[in-house]
Amino acid sequence: MTHALRIAQVAPVATSVPPPRSGSIEALTALLTDGLVAAGHAVTLFATGEARTRATLHATFARGYREDPENWPWELCELINLSAAVERAAAFDVIHYQAKYHPLSLPFGRLAGVPLVVTLHHAPAANEVALWARHYPDAPFVAVSEAQHRAMSGLNVVGTVPHAVDVAAFPFTPEPRDYLLFLGRFMESKGVLQAIDVARRTGLPLVLAAEANDYYREKVAPLVDGRHVVYAGEVTDEAKAALLGGARALLYPLQAGEPFGLVLAEATTCGTPVATLDRGAVREVVEDGVTGGVFESLDALVAGLPRVLALDRARVRAVAAERFSVERMVAGYAGVYRALARRTLTTPRAAGR
Repeated sequence: MTHALRIAQVAPVATSVPPPRSGSIEALTALLTDGLVAAGHAVTLFATGEARTRATLHATFARGYREDPENWPWELCELINLSAAVERAAAFDVIHYQAKYHPLSLPFGRLAGVPLVVTLHHAPAANEVALWARHYPDAPFVAVSEAQHRAMSGLNVVGTVPHAVDVAAFPFTPEPRDYLLFLGRFMESKGVLQAIDVARRTGLPLVLAAEANDYYREKVAPLVDGRHVVYAGEVTDEAKAALLGGARALLYPLQAGEPFGLVLAEATTCGTPVATLDRGAVREVVEDGVTGGVFESLDALVAGLPRVLALDRARVRAVAAERFSVERMVAGYAGVYRALARRTLTTPRAAGR
């Protein structure tokens, strides 16, 4: 199959695609959708009416359930949006579901008549994987890293496609300002308290940027003094890029593994190196000694931070821009779609459609 594919891209409907502020899944869905259109594929995006896209838009809801309290419960909203694509499955060669929380598409896979592939955006627990594998062992999944792939043992993982970054939206900053940055959700597993500890031990000011939540108010806010530890709040995409580019380094002392870590790719695309702990997929995103430093302990990170700050920012940018290009991600997913579509065309069920 070398012809253009007909693709249904099913986004979450929590907020718009791309999102007005934070929302990595929605941002990635926007990049992938527009990239597929640019590559010549016929794409229909199932999302909210506020979506900005080059694809054909099917707006299941005018606004997302983050903005409109009438759109609740969230699980039902996600199912209604997914069902809209499945009900129109005959118009597509493949349906791609971006799972914000859980792979809610699994029960639809045997009903759609076309491949329904899932990308997970979290690190699944062993009991989750066991449940999915027991009931839907043939359902196709795409992993976003080899680390996530390993955690999905027993599932039908048909490919691994790393995330991409809109390189143009994260301009290179050759001369940073004098601060370190923590950018990510405020939660224990992200290591924000450890980032504050690193900043204090190294004598460098730290900027925190994320939406305030209960964890921030209870654990982090008492440590914010407005001088050595500064809270910038939740920022827009433009402000995020400016903060990332202006930082001497991004601190990311993870306490638990993640399937990817998009902010690491975004920081390095600006030329800003990353100082992080070796958890999850970190080594697949950060090249130790080239785009940052990957350490085994917080003490090692503190000791190695001067080495990270001394890295060549132009090289950091060049390596990241090539590794996380949208074209790479689009080609990866297009290859998965084609393989699934070829397989479907050989089955009696597909031939009889």
